[in-house]
Amino acid sequence: MNELLVTGLLILFLFVLLGSGIWIGLTLAGVAWIGMELFSTRSGGDAMAITIWGASSSWTLTALPLFIWMGEILFRTKLSESMFRGLAPWVNALPGRLLHTNIMGSTIFAAVSGSSAATCATIGKMTIPELTRRGYPTEKIVGSLGGASTLGLLIPPSIIMIVYGVAAEVSIAKLFVAGVIPGLMLAALFSGSLVVWALMNPEKVPRSEGKLTFLQKLNESRHLIPVVLLIGGVIGTIYSGIATATEAAAVGVVGSFILSAAQGSLNWTSFKEALLGATRLYCMIGLILCGAAFLTLAMGYIGLPRQLAEFVNGLGLSPGALLIALAIFYIVLGCFLDGISMIVLTMGVILPTVTAAGIDLIWFGIFVVIVVEMAQITPPVGFNLFVLQGMTKREITWIAKACMPYFLVMVLALLLLYWFPGLATWMPSRM
Repeated sequence: MNELLVTGLLILFLFVLLGSGIWIGLTLAGVAWIGMELFSTRSGGDAMAITIWGASSSWTLTALPLFIWMGEILFRTKLSESMFRGLAPWVNALPGRLLHTNIMGSTIFAAVSGSSAATCATIGKMTIPELTRRGYPTEKIVGSLGGASTLGLLIPPSIIMIVYGVAAEVSIAKLFVAGVIPGLMLAALFSGSLVVWALMNPEKVPRSEGKLTFLQKLNESRHLIPVVLLIGGVIGTIYSGIATATEAAAVGVVGSFILSAAQGSLNWTSFKEALLGATRLYCMIGLILCGAAFLTLAMGYIGLPRQLAEFVNGLGLSPGALLIALAIFYIVLGCFLDGISMIVLTMGVILPTVTAAGIDLIWFGIFVVIVVEMAQITPPVGFNLFVLQGMTKREITWIAKACMPYFLVMVLALLLLYWFPGLATWMPSRM
């Protein structure tokens, strides 16, 4: 039977199972097993055991549960409240005023969480009530938070970068460093869009509640010291070459425990909740990774990567046209799958084509992460939309509409990344 026809049938079966509510990891493994048993000569059970063991025993992957644990610990500290107090005095003079705390707060917390959902929930719990009480438009509060919290995927340490690094077999430390400049650029673009909106709608921005002197601003900035020290400990050890990404994750966990203890939020209850929360989340992600690794193997036996590469090469697409096609593909796929599933499910098929086109895999990793960020705010399966719905009780469609301007900003970021690839490749090349 034709490989593409077989693959099409398996993909159809995959979406049927996903739509029925079966766990993503089990669905991926089940479809892979069926493909191996029916359309290859390799034993499905034997291949499953070997692949799942290999996928789950990677030392590099150890960084993933550690960064998740770090985020869970920080989620239960007073970090978000401290960040608001430290940032608010500096953004009050910008057009849009305190709305920028969503952008800057998300940018800072992204550097210690690694998750867009955790960033969205943590910053949202602090800023939504405060900004609503001060009279800022609800649509702009929700939209700026939904867009900016996606930076949790791009600014290191990033869970999604670890997954991509393992799948693409590239240096996770270089990926982390590569995400710094694009992450800061995207944060600046988000703030720039708020400035433009505020200048066009000055009547919708509440008046300033008073000005502080420069010394008073510096005094309030002392609340940022703990998070800055933690970021320096994690990112600094990676960039300086002192630690690998996995070792830096351990540094982050120890630092988050110290910060939690210093703030008085470390007790047996918070420790147990953080540990159980991290365990549950990583078990879910680990099951997805194992199922996707097995499905990637099955697709290889069926012959999809070779067929797809031949098909794409036959189209004669330039690298630019290939990237446009892949961006559209991932945006559509993001309407149905979460970011981790998107990456682990497609990398085995996409990477040979990308490599053949001469595209740098570090640069492509940043490109994919930004596209996955876009998927976080696209319905029906946009994780940030679900988080915001839980906090605001608004309809998903209303939240998605509020986030749409930031989706367009990320499109602009992709264009800038394509026109100026050094944004993602310069810092890794210096390591």
